[in-house]
This record gives sequence, structure tokens and C-alpha cells, in this order.
Amino acid sequence: MRIAVTGSIATDHLMSFSGKFADQFVADKLENVSLSFLVEDLEIRRGGVAANISFALGRMGLTPILVGAVGHDFDDYRSWLERHGVDTKSVHVSADKHTARFMCTTDETQNQLASFYAGAMSEAREIEIQTVADRVGELDLVVIAPNDPEAMLRHTEECRQRGIPFAADISQQLAIMPGEDVKKLVDGAAYLFTNEYESSLLLKHTGWSADEVLDRVGTWVSTHGGEGVRIEGRGHDTISLPAIPDVEPVEPTGVGDAFRSGFLWGISRKMTMERAAQAGCALASIVLETVGPQEYPLDRADFSDRVARAYGNDAAAEIESKLRV
Repeated sequence: MRIAVTGSIATDHLMSFSGKFADQFVADKLENVSLSFLVEDLEIRRGGVAANISFALGRMGLTPILVGAVGHDFDDYRSWLERHGVDTKSVHVSADKHTARFMCTTDETQNQLASFYAGAMSEAREIEIQTVADRVGELDLVVIAPNDPEAMLRHTEECRQRGIPFAADISQQLAIMPGEDVKKLVDGAAYLFTNEYESSLLLKHTGWSADEVLDRVGTWVSTHGGEGVRIEGRGHDTISLPAIPDVEPVEPTGVGDAFRSGFLWGISRKMTMERAAQAGCALASIVLETVGPQEYPLDRADFSDRVARAYGNDAAAEIESKLRV
């Protein structure tokens, strides 16, 4: 299964705050916020949604095609991804901009405040999906992950015109994109990925009801943190899964990307959506226990044990039999 993953490629600057953000806000002064948090540490890690998803797919035995835009400072990052099974030949290199930067502070309750510098990412709109397909052969799925908004719209429309199945993962861009653009990104998606908060934003910005969303997509996959995952679609029964138990949270950045990777890996291995989601939850739990979205260990026995604890031995045996790490 050839999966192209479009979206952000960035360096993550991750910081930890030992208090609670909520304690620093004054209810009647929110229109004049000026806050500074003394952080405990700084971790500089490779990141970006498309790169995170591609990295995980490569770790699990696939050869994903990464599609995005970077600066000339990408050489070491490119080598890292290629060593872990990612095809980076469709990554555009900007002549004058730096690779994007994600700066995020996490408090003791796992709430986050973040800023994102787009940099070279704005040039992703210049990439054509057909050029990627011509190089690698027919594409089975294109993931439209958070990216330059114009690039997201262009890639989605190109997939529609060329009949290429696509997965809509708007994520952080839901906060800034107008409703009409969000509708264009969602309509016709084979898969729609959201978390609980993004689901609410999606309905608010589009004006659609949940039923109207389901009329426009193949499958809606919604993650709910520690409460698990819900998968809905007109063509199949609703699936609800609990999250992996007994996880010790360390850093939430990249957890949603990990879930998407595990789910897409399972779909590519022709598993049921329930099994695919179980694989996604297991990978997400591993990333949650690690600082950095690409720094986690991936061990067959540990992966299988996590699945068995949450979903039973049959699920663990089926998933482990197809896992290549």
C-alpha cells in the first residue's frame, strides 16, 4: 500500500512548566494577557505532523512517502528519516527559508501552550500530488495533515480530481481556517481524524451536525485521550475502544500522530478498523511515555504486551504477526 503523507516538517522545541497555566489567568483580564513561564527544561526534537506520521510508519515496516517543504537545514533530519524507512524524495527544499519550528510548553496537567513558525512550509503549495504519483506509481492513500493552508486545499482538491483516496487530518489548522475551507478539506475524505476538541471545532466552523459530517466522509475516527477512540461511518458499525491502561504520561506532543500512524499501518495490513485502532492506541501509549515525537523505543514484545493488556491475546497475536520493527 503506497501512502503519501503531506503536511508539516518541523523542529520541536519542547519545554515543561511545573505549575498550572490555569492558575496564571485572571478571569476578568483575559483581553490583556501578558504571561511569562519559567520552564524547567528544554528538549529540541525532530517533529512536524507529516514527518512524525511518516517516521512511525517507517518504523513499523512500511515505506511512506513524505511530502512537504523544508529549508537547507534539513540534511541531518532527512538522513534520520531515510534511515528509518521514509521516502523523502518528494520533499521540496526552499531556497531562502528555514525549516518550520514548533515551540511548545506543557504544564503539570498536560495542558499546552504553543507557537508555530511556518518558514519553508509556505512553499508546500507548490508541490503537485501527481508528480509524486508519477515518481512512485499509483497512490493508495494521501494523508492531508496540518500544513500551509493553501497546500492543504490544493492537495485535497487534486486528490478529488484524480480520484485518489485521501485522509483529512486538519488538527491544529482548524483554529485558523474559515468554515468554507474546512468543508473543502473534509468533503469526500476516506478517513477523517479529529480529537475530541477538534470535533467540536469542526462542527462549529462548518455549521454541520455530526450526521452531516458522516454523510460526507467514509470513516470518522475521533480520539478522546484517556477515554479511548470512537470510529463511525455510514458503511459500518460504530466502534468504541478504551485507551491502553496504566500509561505513565511524560510528554503528549506527537501522541495523536502516533495513533494515526498505527491506525494507517493496520489498514495497510488489511486489518479490521478495530484492530487498526488497537495498534494506533498501543503506539500512542508508547509515544506518550517518551519526550519527543520520534525518540521512542519500539519493541515487538512490549507492543504486543500493551495490546494484550487492553484488548486481549487474540488481538495481540494478530497485530504482532504483521509487525515489522
